[in-house]
Amino acid sequence: MEAGSILVFINPDDLEKHLLVDQFKIDEHTLHSSLDPDELSRLEFEPNHLAIIYKRPKSYSGKEKLLFRVSSAGLFLFQDKLVILLSEDIPLFDGKQFSRVSSLPDVLLRLVYRSVFHFLEHLKIINMLTDELESQINESMDNKKLLHLFTLGKSLVYYVNSINSNSLLVEKLKYNATKLGFTPEEIEFVDDLMIENTQCLKQAEIYSNILASLMDARASIVGNNLNVLMKTLNIIIIIIMVPTFVVSAFSMNVPHPLSSNPWAFWHILGLALFSMLLIVLMWRKKKW
Repeated sequence: MEAGSILVFINPDDLEKHLLVDQFKIDEHTLHSSLDPDELSRLEFEPNHLAIIYKRPKSYSGKEKLLFRVSSAGLFLFQDKLVILLSEDIPLFDGKQFSRVSSLPDVLLRLVYRSVFHFLEHLKIINMLTDELESQINESMDNKKLLHLFTLGKSLVYYVNSINSNSLLVEKLKYNATKLGFTPEEIEFVDDLMIENTQCLKQAEIYSNILASLMDARASIVGNNLNVLMKTLNIIIIIIMVPTFVVSAFSMNVPHPLSSNPWAFWHILGLALFSMLLIVLMWRKKKW
C-alpha cells in the first residue's frame, strides 16, 4: 500500500471537533452531518480534500426490540491521509475486503463496500426473524408477535432508504472517477461496488414488499384465532348451562314429580348428562 495515514475518530468530543475543523479544515456542517443518522449519503469536493458521507447499519442491541437502525459515517480523503468519523465503535477493517489494499482511495472504496456487505448480513437476519415470527403468529393470538413484525417492516424501510442513498453516492464516485484520480483497478472495483449495492437494494425492497403485503393477512389470522377461541368458549358455556338449568329446576323448594322418588337424584343426574350429550351431538352435526 502507498504511504499514508488513517485517522479514526469515534464520536469525537468538542476538542476533537475543533481539531478537525481548525487543523484539517473540515467543514463544520459536514462534520456534524457525518454523525447525523438522518443525513443522506453524499460526495463533496473541498479545496484540500474529498468529503464523503455514507450510510451503514447501526450495531444491533437487544434493547431495540427488533428495530434495526442505520447511522452515518464520514470519510475525508486528503493527499496523504484518510480521516474516518464514526458515531460508534465498530470493527472497520475486518473481513476479506481489506486483505489487500493498494492506496488510500482503495481503502475508502472498501469501507463503502463493507457497509454494503453489512447491510446484506442484517437483511439475512431480518428474513430469518420474519419467517420465525410468521410461524408463531399462525398459532398465536398474542399481539406482541405482530408488533415485532411491524417493527421489522419499519427497519426495512430505513434500510431501503439508506441503501438507495448509498447507490447515488456510488454513482457519483463512478462519474467522477477521473477527477478523483482512481486507477483502472479502482474504477473496476467501483463497478463491482455498484452491482453489489444494486443487488442489496433489490433484496431489501423484495423483503420490504413481501412483509408489507403480509401484514394485513397476519393481522387477520390473529383476529380469526381470537374468533375461534371465543366460539369454543361459547360452546363450552352452553354445554355447561343446559345441565345446570336442569339441576336448578329440580332443586327448587316446590313440589315436583320426582319429589318422593327414591331414585330422583340419579334421574336428575341422568337427565342433566343427557342434555349435555344432546348439545354435543347438535354441535357436531351442525359443524359449529
